[in-house]
Amino acid sequence: MQKRQASKFYPHSNQEERPVIDYFTGLFNQIIFKHEPILTDFLDPGKRAILKTIVGNDVFMQEYGGYPNAEKKRVYLSEEWVNLQPSDYLIQPYEIEYPQKFIKINHSAILGTLANSGIETDTFGDIITDENGKWQFFAKKELVDFFEEQITRIGRAQVKLKEITFKDVLVPEDDSTEKTEIVASMRIDAVLSSISKQSRGQIQKLIENHLVKLNWHDIADSNIMVKENDILSLRHFGRILIEDVSATRKGKYKVVLKLWQTKKRN
Repeated sequence: MQKRQASKFYPHSNQEERPVIDYFTGLFNQIIFKHEPILTDFLDPGKRAILKTIVGNDVFMQEYGGYPNAEKKRVYLSEEWVNLQPSDYLIQPYEIEYPQKFIKINHSAILGTLANSGIETDTFGDIITDENGKWQFFAKKELVDFFEEQITRIGRAQVKLKEITFKDVLVPEDDSTEKTEIVASMRIDAVLSSISKQSRGQIQKLIENHLVKLNWHDIADSNIMVKENDILSLRHFGRILIEDVSATRKGKYKVVLKLWQTKKRN
Protein backbone atom coordinates (compact mmCIF):
# COMPACT_ATOMS: atom_id res chain seq x y z
CA MET A 1 0.00 0.00 0.00
CA GLN A 2 1.15 3.50 -0.80
CA LYS A 3 0.94 6.63 1.27
CA ARG A 4 -2.22 8.67 0.71
CA GLN A 5 -2.13 12.38 -0.19
CA ALA A 6 -4.96 14.36 1.38
CA SER A 7 -5.09 16.79 -1.55
CA LYS A 8 -6.24 13.92 -3.78
CA PHE A 9 -9.60 13.95 -1.98
CA TYR A 10 -10.11 17.73 -1.86
CA PRO A 11 -11.93 18.05 -5.22
CA HIS A 12 -14.74 15.80 -3.94
CA SER A 13 -15.30 17.70 -0.71
CA ASN A 14 -16.26 21.04 0.78
CA GLN A 15 -13.66 23.46 2.09
CA GLU A 16 -14.89 22.85 5.64
CA GLU A 17 -14.20 19.12 5.33
CA ARG A 18 -10.51 19.48 4.49
CA PRO A 19 -9.27 19.32 8.10
CA VAL A 20 -11.21 16.06 8.50
CA ILE A 21 -9.67 14.70 5.29
CA ASP A 22 -6.20 15.70 6.50
CA TYR A 23 -6.75 13.92 9.81
CA PHE A 24 -8.13 10.70 8.31
CA THR A 25 -5.40 10.60 5.67
CA GLY A 26 -2.90 10.80 8.50
CA LEU A 27 -4.60 7.88 10.26
CA PHE A 28 -4.39 5.75 7.13
CA ASN A 29 -0.72 6.54 6.63
CA GLN A 30 -0.04 5.75 10.29
CA ILE A 31 -1.61 2.30 9.89
CA ILE A 32 0.43 1.35 6.83
CA PHE A 33 3.71 2.60 8.36
CA LYS A 34 3.27 1.29 11.89
CA HIS A 35 1.13 -1.77 11.03
CA GLU A 36 -0.99 -1.18 14.12
CA PRO A 37 -4.79 -0.93 14.32
CA ILE A 38 -6.47 2.35 15.26
CA LEU A 39 -9.70 2.99 17.17
CA THR A 40 -11.25 6.34 16.31
CA ASP A 41 -13.42 8.66 18.37
CA PHE A 42 -17.19 8.70 17.79
CA LEU A 43 -17.78 9.65 14.15
CA ASP A 44 -21.04 10.76 12.58
CA PRO A 45 -22.14 9.15 9.28
CA GLY A 46 -20.67 11.97 7.22
CA LYS A 47 -17.21 11.55 8.72
CA ARG A 48 -17.42 7.78 8.38
CA ALA A 49 -18.23 8.22 4.68
CA ILE A 50 -15.14 10.41 4.24
CA LEU A 51 -13.02 7.86 6.10
CA LYS A 52 -14.33 5.04 3.89
CA THR A 53 -13.46 7.03 0.77
CA ILE A 54 -9.90 7.56 2.01
CA VAL A 55 -9.10 4.02 3.17
CA GLY A 56 -10.93 2.30 0.30
CA ASN A 57 -10.43 -1.45 0.34
CA ASP A 58 -6.89 -1.29 1.71
CA VAL A 59 -7.94 -1.26 5.37
CA PHE A 60 -10.75 -3.05 7.21
CA MET A 61 -13.35 -0.79 8.83
CA GLN A 62 -15.55 -2.08 11.65
CA GLU A 63 -17.83 0.22 13.61
CA TYR A 64 -20.04 0.26 16.71
CA GLY A 65 -21.89 2.95 18.62
CA GLY A 66 -23.24 1.09 21.64
CA TYR A 67 -26.55 -0.12 20.21
CA PRO A 68 -28.06 -1.12 16.83
CA ASN A 69 -28.57 1.75 14.38
CA ALA A 70 -26.49 4.20 16.40
CA GLU A 71 -25.76 7.40 14.52
CA LYS A 72 -22.34 8.16 16.00
CA LYS A 73 -19.93 5.20 16.10
CA ARG A 74 -16.33 4.44 16.91
CA VAL A 75 -14.44 2.86 14.02
CA TYR A 76 -11.79 0.15 14.29
CA LEU A 77 -9.26 0.27 11.42
CA SER A 78 -6.92 -2.63 10.81
CA GLU A 79 -4.84 -4.25 8.07
CA GLU A 80 -6.04 -7.70 9.10
CA TRP A 81 -9.59 -8.74 9.94
CA VAL A 82 -10.25 -9.03 13.68
CA ASN A 83 -13.35 -10.58 15.24
CA LEU A 84 -14.42 -7.81 17.60
CA GLN A 85 -16.72 -7.81 20.61
CA PRO A 86 -18.66 -4.70 21.72
CA SER A 87 -16.20 -4.28 24.60
CA ASP A 88 -13.34 -3.91 22.11
CA TYR A 89 -14.66 -0.52 21.04
CA LEU A 90 -14.01 0.91 24.54
CA ILE A 91 -17.46 2.45 24.85
CA GLN A 92 -19.02 3.13 28.24
CA PRO A 93 -22.83 3.42 28.30
CA TYR A 94 -24.18 5.76 30.98
CA GLU A 95 -27.61 6.24 32.48
CA ILE A 96 -28.27 9.69 33.90
CA GLU A 97 -29.68 9.52 37.41
CA TYR A 98 -31.65 12.58 38.55
CA PRO A 99 -34.85 13.34 40.53
CA GLN A 100 -37.34 12.57 37.74
CA LYS A 101 -40.37 13.28 39.95
CA PHE A 102 -39.39 16.90 40.47
CA ILE A 103 -37.55 18.02 37.35
CA LYS A 104 -37.19 17.26 33.65
CA ILE A 105 -34.11 17.19 31.47
CA ASN A 106 -34.03 17.01 27.70
CA HIS A 107 -31.75 16.16 24.80
CA SER A 108 -30.60 19.71 24.16
CA ALA A 109 -29.71 20.27 27.83
CA ILE A 110 -27.69 17.03 27.95
CA LEU A 111 -25.93 17.79 24.67
CA GLY A 112 -25.16 21.33 25.80
CA THR A 113 -23.72 20.14 29.10
CA LEU A 114 -21.50 17.53 27.44
CA ALA A 115 -20.40 19.84 24.63
CA ASN A 116 -19.51 22.66 27.03
CA SER A 117 -17.67 20.51 29.57
CA GLY A 118 -14.28 21.09 27.97
CA ILE A 119 -14.12 17.99 25.76
CA GLU A 120 -14.60 17.44 22.05
CA THR A 121 -18.02 16.26 20.85
CA ASP A 122 -16.34 13.26 19.21
CA THR A 123 -15.59 11.86 22.68
CA PHE A 124 -19.24 10.93 23.27
CA GLY A 125 -21.84 9.21 21.15
CA ASP A 126 -25.61 9.23 20.87
CA ILE A 127 -27.97 10.50 23.54
CA ILE A 128 -31.07 8.30 23.77
CA THR A 129 -34.30 8.19 25.80
CA ASP A 130 -37.32 6.00 26.46
CA GLU A 131 -39.53 9.14 26.21
CA ASN A 132 -40.51 8.61 29.86
CA GLY A 133 -37.72 10.48 31.59
CA LYS A 134 -34.94 7.90 31.29
CA TRP A 135 -31.83 9.17 29.48
CA GLN A 136 -28.65 7.39 28.43
CA PHE A 137 -25.56 8.30 26.43
CA PHE A 138 -22.28 6.71 25.31
CA ALA A 139 -18.76 7.87 26.11
CA LYS A 140 -15.19 6.90 25.38
CA LYS A 141 -14.07 4.50 28.08
CA GLU A 142 -10.71 6.26 28.16
CA LEU A 143 -12.45 9.32 29.64
CA VAL A 144 -14.76 7.78 32.24
CA ASP A 145 -13.00 9.57 35.12
CA PHE A 146 -13.56 12.93 33.44
CA PHE A 147 -17.24 12.32 32.70
CA GLU A 148 -18.05 11.02 36.16
CA GLU A 149 -16.21 13.83 37.94
CA GLN A 150 -17.30 16.74 35.75
CA ILE A 151 -20.89 15.96 34.78
CA THR A 152 -22.75 16.60 38.02
CA ARG A 153 -25.44 19.00 36.84
CA ILE A 154 -27.60 19.23 33.71
CA GLY A 155 -29.62 22.41 33.55
CA ARG A 156 -31.19 22.85 36.99
CA ALA A 157 -30.93 19.16 37.83
CA GLN A 158 -28.24 17.60 39.95
CA VAL A 159 -27.23 14.36 38.24
CA LYS A 160 -25.06 11.31 38.69
CA LEU A 161 -23.74 9.21 35.86
CA LYS A 162 -24.37 5.51 36.41
CA GLU A 163 -22.25 3.04 34.47
CA ILE A 164 -24.44 0.42 32.80
CA THR A 165 -23.79 -2.60 30.57
CA PHE A 166 -24.78 -2.96 26.95
CA LYS A 167 -27.60 -5.26 28.12
CA ASP A 168 -29.14 -2.28 29.96
CA VAL A 169 -29.08 0.04 26.96
CA LEU A 170 -32.47 1.27 25.77
CA VAL A 171 -33.83 0.33 22.37
CA PRO A 172 -34.94 3.69 20.94
CA GLU A 173 -38.23 3.57 19.06
CA ASP A 174 -38.29 4.50 15.40
CA ASP A 175 -40.41 7.66 15.51
CA SER A 176 -40.31 8.24 11.76
CA THR A 177 -43.38 8.68 9.58
CA GLU A 178 -43.96 7.51 6.01
CA LYS A 179 -45.06 10.21 3.59
CA THR A 180 -45.69 10.59 -0.12
CA GLU A 181 -45.16 13.91 -1.90
CA ILE A 182 -45.77 14.95 -5.51
CA VAL A 183 -43.00 17.32 -6.62
CA ALA A 184 -42.43 19.17 -9.88
CA SER A 185 -38.66 18.67 -9.79
CA MET A 186 -36.13 16.48 -8.02
CA ARG A 187 -33.93 19.49 -7.30
CA ILE A 188 -33.12 19.55 -3.62
CA ASP A 189 -34.73 22.95 -3.05
CA ALA A 190 -37.96 21.77 -4.71
CA VAL A 191 -38.09 18.53 -2.72
CA LEU A 192 -37.41 20.21 0.62
CA SER A 193 -39.87 23.00 -0.18
CA SER A 194 -42.65 20.48 -0.78
CA ILE A 195 -41.89 18.41 2.32
CA SER A 196 -41.36 21.29 4.75
CA LYS A 197 -44.05 23.57 3.26
CA GLN A 198 -41.56 26.41 2.95
CA SER A 199 -40.97 28.37 -0.24
CA ARG A 200 -38.11 27.46 -2.54
CA GLY A 201 -36.64 30.87 -1.83
CA GLN A 202 -36.61 30.13 1.89
CA ILE A 203 -34.97 26.76 1.27
CA GLN A 204 -32.35 28.33 -0.98
CA LYS A 205 -31.44 30.78 1.80
CA LEU A 206 -31.13 27.90 4.26
CA ILE A 207 -28.83 26.11 1.82
CA GLU A 208 -26.72 29.27 1.46
CA ASN A 209 -26.46 29.43 5.25
CA HIS A 210 -25.24 25.80 5.47
CA LEU A 211 -28.40 24.60 7.23
CA VAL A 212 -29.04 21.78 4.75
CA LYS A 213 -27.09 18.54 4.43
CA LEU A 214 -27.20 15.87 1.75
CA ASN A 215 -25.97 12.45 2.84
CA TRP A 216 -24.48 14.05 5.96
CA HIS A 217 -22.46 16.64 4.00
CA ASP A 218 -23.00 20.40 3.84
CA ILE A 219 -24.11 21.64 0.44
CA ALA A 220 -24.13 25.09 -1.13
CA ASP A 221 -25.90 24.37 -4.44
CA SER A 222 -29.70 24.42 -4.75
CA ASN A 223 -29.50 22.73 -8.17
CA ILE A 224 -28.38 19.34 -6.85
CA MET A 225 -30.69 16.54 -7.96
CA VAL A 226 -32.00 14.18 -5.28
CA LYS A 227 -32.31 10.43 -5.88
CA GLU A 228 -33.43 7.27 -4.12
CA ASN A 229 -31.63 6.40 -0.87
CA ASP A 230 -30.43 9.98 -0.39
CA ILE A 231 -30.68 11.38 3.13
CA LEU A 232 -31.57 15.05 3.49
CA SER A 233 -31.25 17.05 6.70
CA LEU A 234 -32.94 20.41 7.21
CA ARG A 235 -31.96 22.22 10.41
CA HIS A 236 -34.84 22.66 12.83
CA PHE A 237 -37.14 20.57 10.60
CA GLY A 238 -35.84 17.02 10.46
CA ARG A 239 -34.20 14.28 8.46
CA ILE A 240 -35.62 12.70 5.32
CA LEU A 241 -34.79 9.38 3.64
CA ILE A 242 -35.86 9.20 -0.01
CA GLU A 243 -37.18 5.64 -0.34
CA ASP A 244 -38.69 5.64 -3.83
CA VAL A 245 -39.06 7.98 -6.79
CA SER A 246 -41.39 7.41 -9.74
CA ALA A 247 -42.69 9.61 -12.56
CA THR A 248 -46.36 10.55 -12.78
CA ARG A 249 -48.40 10.74 -15.96
CA LYS A 250 -48.42 14.53 -15.67
CA GLY A 251 -44.63 14.78 -15.76
CA LYS A 252 -44.11 15.24 -12.04
CA TYR A 253 -42.47 12.96 -9.48
CA LYS A 254 -44.01 10.83 -6.78
CA VAL A 255 -41.61 10.68 -3.84
CA VAL A 256 -42.03 8.13 -1.06
CA LEU A 257 -40.04 9.16 1.98
CA LYS A 258 -39.37 8.52 5.62
CA LEU A 259 -39.39 11.59 7.85
CA TRP A 260 -37.83 11.99 11.28
CA GLN A 261 -39.25 15.34 12.35
CA THR A 262 -37.32 17.49 14.78
CA LYS A 263 -39.09 17.56 18.12
CA LYS A 264 -39.69 20.86 19.84
CA ARG A 265 -37.61 20.79 22.98
CA ASN A 266 -38.52 22.67 26.12
